[in-house]
Amino acid sequence: MIGSPFVLKEHNSVRFTMIKVMAALIPGTLAHAWFFGPGIWLSLIWCGLLGIGFEAMILVVRGRPLQAALTDGSVLLTAWLLALSVPTLAPWWLYMTGMFFAVVVAKHLYGGLGQNLFNPAMVGYGALIISFPVYMTQWAAPAPLANYLPNLSDAFDLMFIGGNITPDAYTSATVLDSLKTATRGGHTVMDAFSQPIHGLIAGKGMELVAMMYLFGGLFLIANRLITWHIPAAFLAAIALTAGVLWQIDPAHHADPLFHLLAGGAMLGAFFIATDPVTACTTPRGKLIFGGLAGFLTVIIRTYGGYPDGVAFSVLILNSAAPLIDAFSQPRVFGHAKGGRAGR
Repeated sequence: MIGSPFVLKEHNSVRFTMIKVMAALIPGTLAHAWFFGPGIWLSLIWCGLLGIGFEAMILVVRGRPLQAALTDGSVLLTAWLLALSVPTLAPWWLYMTGMFFAVVVAKHLYGGLGQNLFNPAMVGYGALIISFPVYMTQWAAPAPLANYLPNLSDAFDLMFIGGNITPDAYTSATVLDSLKTATRGGHTVMDAFSQPIHGLIAGKGMELVAMMYLFGGLFLIANRLITWHIPAAFLAAIALTAGVLWQIDPAHHADPLFHLLAGGAMLGAFFIATDPVTACTTPRGKLIFGGLAGFLTVIIRTYGGYPDGVAFSVLILNSAAPLIDAFSQPRVFGHAKGGRAGR
């Protein structure tokens, strides 16, 4: 029927939505490249090629048409998010393993786009950090501190050939790594802030990278690609949880602003936790989802075995999203609570 509300307009298509989300990632990615070197572009290209390859392979195996799935942009967005989550200049096979879990296991084994229970990029990240924790903690040192900042040619050599550069020359612990080690063995959180890897708040360059992700996230909200509920609840829960711990024992816990600007908090708030397929859909459910994910992020950062808790908190809440939605449905018009018809 012409003019039917069921006609899918191009500006509402999956492809157009994915393009806008990837555009919102550009400011944060540019800031990442500025502070941590151009190797991130190689990571993005390699993950994108791997994603398209795995997507094509599994579609052939499933007997599904290739063109629509390969051109909707969803696998490229997954690749982009995974590339930003994995340490730059990691070996090529690490990205391949992560993309396999993201595309084949987390996406297509659940039925494909729109049917996956867990965020694909975070499944890939989770599989990597559990299986290869050493590689997943060797992040590139920021430009002001690196003894050597590899150019594109060096980055290619390091990723695909092995390179001859000593890892200590271009890698360092993250601020979250230092925070976790500084709160053990008799040290205090202030010992972490005395390390040279730290900037004014959350590390050399990390504050600006986080603010660029915030800028991109506001762009998504302004264009109604996401709603404000999950990001607001996620960031508020991080600030509140970190603030309570900080007030109780400031010598062993970082302040809320540090937790908001360090690690993947901003990226997670706007680009990962808001995945419309794996997150909650009701307004109240989104607030619960975001709030619990933010709370768990700080708890994992503080007491867990991994420096950052964004991926694991989102994956845990992904599994709970259907239940949260079931108990947060708005009252149907004309019915009282409990489903009884109103008079």
